[in-house]
Amino acid sequence: MLTVQCHLQCRARGWAHLVDSHECEFVVQVKAATVFTVVGHTVDQGRKANEPRDGLGKRIGSLWCQIKFNALHGRTLDRSFSRSPARMRNQLLGCKPRARHPPSQFTSASLHKPGDSPMTTLNRDPQTIRHWDDEVDVLVVGMGVAGAAATLDATALGLSTMIVERGGGGGGTSAMSGGVIYMGGGTPLQQACGFEDTPDEMFKFLMASCGENPDEAKIRLYCDGSVDQYDWLTGHGVPFKQTYYHGVSGEPPTDDGLVWSGPEQVHPYCEIANPAPRGHVPQIEHQGGPLLMKVLCEEVEACPATKVMNARCTALYQEPGGEVVGAVITVFGEERNIRANKGVVITTGGFVLNNEMLEHHAPLAKRCKMRVAAEGDDGSGINLGVSAGAATLNMSAVSISMPITQPWGLKRGVMINAQGQRFVTEDTYYGRLGEHALLHNNGRAWLIVDDEIFEKPTYMDKVSAVGETFSELESELELPSGSLEATMQVYNRHAEKGEDPVFHKNREYIKPLQTPPYGALDCTTEHALYAAFTLGGLRTDSDARVLDPVGDCIPGLYAAGRSTSGVSVGGYCSGLSLGDGIFFGRRAARAVASR
Repeated sequence: MLTVQCHLQCRARGWAHLVDSHECEFVVQVKAATVFTVVGHTVDQGRKANEPRDGLGKRIGSLWCQIKFNALHGRTLDRSFSRSPARMRNQLLGCKPRARHPPSQFTSASLHKPGDSPMTTLNRDPQTIRHWDDEVDVLVVGMGVAGAAATLDATALGLSTMIVERGGGGGGTSAMSGGVIYMGGGTPLQQACGFEDTPDEMFKFLMASCGENPDEAKIRLYCDGSVDQYDWLTGHGVPFKQTYYHGVSGEPPTDDGLVWSGPEQVHPYCEIANPAPRGHVPQIEHQGGPLLMKVLCEEVEACPATKVMNARCTALYQEPGGEVVGAVITVFGEERNIRANKGVVITTGGFVLNNEMLEHHAPLAKRCKMRVAAEGDDGSGINLGVSAGAATLNMSAVSISMPITQPWGLKRGVMINAQGQRFVTEDTYYGRLGEHALLHNNGRAWLIVDDEIFEKPTYMDKVSAVGETFSELESELELPSGSLEATMQVYNRHAEKGEDPVFHKNREYIKPLQTPPYGALDCTTEHALYAAFTLGGLRTDSDARVLDPVGDCIPGLYAAGRSTSGVSVGGYCSGLSLGDGIFFGRRAARAVASR
């Protein structure tokens, strides 16, 4: 997940675009191999739940970001906050609204919908050209983590390889990430930190946690090959410190190598599989994505592949029989025809920046304040595949993170929906909190706290209600009469005995809320930080071969990373995108070599 913790000055040089509406919606675009962080502040002076917010925000800070071309020199924000629960309202900080930019700027020219005719503008007959400008064994489109992995293994297998990247350098969304890579099964790092794990335990957890109807074959291969993947990364120079981060799940602020990055310790998953930390983070403080991609991009630069930057893949060449034999790349307005004798590998990212595709497939994600994406996450690679007859899968699947329970003491709070009822265990991974709040409760949620446990949340900025009784909170939030009182009565009765028979919260975070004043931290999409990216994409098999709607392979076409529907088809753990991209990028290279 994108780390939002540094405060640095914004540079308007066309490298980053921040789009936010009057409700502080962020749409973030960053070119390859760049990393940015954002923070903003305002004060909300006691607005009730049904009062308008215009004119109530008092400016006490600003919103800014910086593109860091050397991502290894980041700074973090000292978030000191005066803890005084009785003054929750006037001490909370929030984001100042800014001018709206046109929402369509990231929309691709073509939109795939079920039943559409083939997108001929993205698909060309090779018989129509006079000559090929370049000829290689494999063409890799996109230089994020999946594209880098595919390129490195393709060249290692002796294939002549070309990799094209639309930005001025590699990195993509992978370079914006926290750098957590989900691996397990008994990696050397897990063993060094004293944790036992097996591929079978990892498999049981992922099958239970990765959404409805996950791809069993892909998950089985991913778990069985996880230790080898760790060795591959270290062999290419990615450093992992042999230490364990003792905090709770998330991206560690330290340079420790191993971290909990999902809900492995939370009910029901802890009963399904033996919990083990599987988040592997490159050795650097705060954010490992830049270092990971710096190392891999340097490896790509040193390998014999042809690298073409500032190049967009604008069409595929496909024989009448269905085989993909090359592509058109456009470099500074000039088209070049590339013959790919063995295959084209699409690794261009998801579609969270394509508003039309998002509206059609995953409209709720448009309500998230932040879209975790680089420039390439506009669905262009998915549309290229569809133009060649590819099927898509799980296009409605999205990862929705809401880090409301940071600081971690807020896990002792009680999260409720618009009916005044609990709907999730509050100590779960923040990605699950966001998914449950937005996808199952329409983004209407609040975290109930009392004076004793209240802390300023790290990534949210508003208290919706404060009162001496739960009834007062209920009234301010306009919940059904008696709903919150009943919920809290049941919760407190069991919490006094250290129990949570409904959602099975870990005893460490079970505490009755009995010390007024009480507060309702705003977890609605209008005010809390929800971060989204897409999980659906091209349908592929376990060898990264792109499939048509019948399930047959499209000869010569491969895909990996967020351009595909991969390991996670619903539930998400930090590190699955990077891990999935590396693993199936490498499998794509091996599949191409076997043709």
